[in-house]
Amino acid sequence: MSAASSLSKNQTEDIDYLQLDRIIEDEFSSDQENLIMILQAIQRHFNYLPRPALLYLSEKIGVPFSKIYGVCTFYSTFSLEPRGRNIISICLGTACHVRGGERVRERIEEILKIGDGQTTEDKRYTLESVRCIGCCSLGPVVKINEDMHGRITSDAVKSTLDQYE
Repeated sequence: MSAASSLSKNQTEDIDYLQLDRIIEDEFSSDQENLIMILQAIQRHFNYLPRPALLYLSEKIGVPFSKIYGVCTFYSTFSLEPRGRNIISICLGTACHVRGGERVRERIEEILKIGDGQTTEDKRYTLESVRCIGCCSLGPVVKINEDMHGRITSDAVKSTLDQYE
């Protein structure tokens, strides 16, 4: 299966090609050397990397789609699937794990009715397990978007999530 066909075919989001041109041309001068930064900007705009946008980028900067796809799949910060408006990262590194990180993750999954790596049907939340957020002394830690919630307990999960309604 080719890289192009392995991306989700059911991504039917309308692509704003003028906005893509602003990102690619105005912000990054269509420079291939800026590929990762262009991908980051596209992901900020769509909250993931839609296949049509990647194909368009490939043509605009003259980089083979297979190379762009390789970059997208190499870096875990990139998502090729639509993600929720709120990204929940639960740390399951050693310090967070021994302090109850698994119980916190289980509670999040129970409340949102999704598993690790999944997005709620309403596209409000995406849950991602990570190995370390870098706040070991505050474990267990949940990061929602850019907000850190340290020393969180499974009992506090619901009220924490409610802040992002």
